[in-house]
Amino acid sequence: MSHLVLKDSDSILVLTRKAPAGNIVVPGGVPLVAAVNPGHKIARQPIATGDPIRKLGHVIGFATADIALGEHVHTHNCGFGAHPESTRYGQHLEAARAAVPLVEPRTFDGYLRKGGHVGTRNMIALIATVNCSATVIRKAADVIGASGMLDAFPNVDGVVALAHGGGCGMDADGLGAQVLERVLWGYATHPNVGAAVFVGLGCEVMQIARMKQKFQGDSHQPFHGITIQEAGGTQSTVAQIVTQVQKILSSVNAIERTPQPLSALTIGLQCGGSDGYSGISANPALGAASDLIVGHGGRVMLSETPEIYGAEQLLLDRVDTERTGTNLSARLRWWEGYTQMHGGSMDNNPSPGNKAGGLTTILEKSLGAVAKSGSTPLNEVIAYAEKPTKSGLIFMDTPGYDPVSVTGQIAGGAQIVVFTTGRGSAFGSKPAPTIKLATNDRLFAQMPDDMDINCGDIVSGDVSIAQKGAEILDHIVETASGRRTKSEVLGLGDHEFVPWQLGAVM
Repeated sequence: MSHLVLKDSDSILVLTRKAPAGNIVVPGGVPLVAAVNPGHKIARQPIATGDPIRKLGHVIGFATADIALGEHVHTHNCGFGAHPESTRYGQHLEAARAAVPLVEPRTFDGYLRKGGHVGTRNMIALIATVNCSATVIRKAADVIGASGMLDAFPNVDGVVALAHGGGCGMDADGLGAQVLERVLWGYATHPNVGAAVFVGLGCEVMQIARMKQKFQGDSHQPFHGITIQEAGGTQSTVAQIVTQVQKILSSVNAIERTPQPLSALTIGLQCGGSDGYSGISANPALGAASDLIVGHGGRVMLSETPEIYGAEQLLLDRVDTERTGTNLSARLRWWEGYTQMHGGSMDNNPSPGNKAGGLTTILEKSLGAVAKSGSTPLNEVIAYAEKPTKSGLIFMDTPGYDPVSVTGQIAGGAQIVVFTTGRGSAFGSKPAPTIKLATNDRLFAQMPDDMDINCGDIVSGDVSIAQKGAEILDHIVETASGRRTKSEVLGLGDHEFVPWQLGAVM
């Protein structure tokens, strides 16, 4: 099969194989002026200038020129259009509730913490409170890694250095400081962290003592703090960090994996380097796995607010309450203002790689992004790096930039991230591992060291969305029980900790 018709109402079809120049894709259509790659769109019918262009039954843009039958449909003749605000909430809530599957209970082998949370990894986190202490924690992590001291502690999955570019030059009571505090404390209290060592310079805005006073009641473990100014400088601080880790290794190692219910899992849903297959294969397959997680009583976290723009009605139709709907709408309006303030547009989001892969507008990209969320009710909308209070499908407001978005999800408690990609990604994360899904066969074969699961066989083979969703769930369970992901084997994740920087830099 050389192409797919996704919905009878669609005005386009999607190529599954490269079509050479001069080829007539649709009977009676015009020959292609130039070769067109897989994942791109071809007109199924003549489309007049200004008419809507539909994919998956939804409008993805408007014709900027007359488009002939069989013509390539992309940025040269399809543009972004007006996007009215929706006030319709919960219209399909009952169908969403019926979509929660009945499942046989399953368990994974996880680390049960004193506070009742369950980890999929057991790591020691070295956390910089400010960019000034970024170098010392990385140097300390290098010393610890090279020393071999972890070899005697099999239940310790590693030491991660969480360095960033903020922590000072900010309003101590402003939004930027609040966000960074939530991120740092979210990582320190994360279920995958057995112990945390905060390291600061000493005079920065982001003070260790203030965070402890503000958040200490949320902790399930002791915290340790060191400042460079009090420790006596860089070399002395590195030595003190290494000594502190040596002291706590035995206590961190004392915990062992035990069977835990899947209801204890929070899964971060991500996509990056998307292509024209993303909304056809990997994303809906991840949506099927998301529904299974929800059926087990667990939590899945959709994010990347700019990348649901134009498809938000698919979420608003299944919000559990009108308040949840108005919260989501408010975040989208904020993003419209935010991009306009900086001279941009929400349609600036599709990257050059996205467009090369066949995605034309943000409206089209968002359809695929929302598919990761499955079909169950949307139960809560939370701010960046906040911890959810409900189970099921949750939406966290984050940028679309993958490292920033995943940092917020992990701070909010995600123990595993599942990341779909069509163009390819070398992303990884710590202390929560990332599972990467390839949308097409070519990518899976081309980047075997990075891709964990191939979803291309949904298009090229006879694998159904439901079957692939079950395969993804199995992989999640195995990963939660200790199976290392491709990105973990490669050692990725130390430099992908990128908190969202908001507010004035002073």
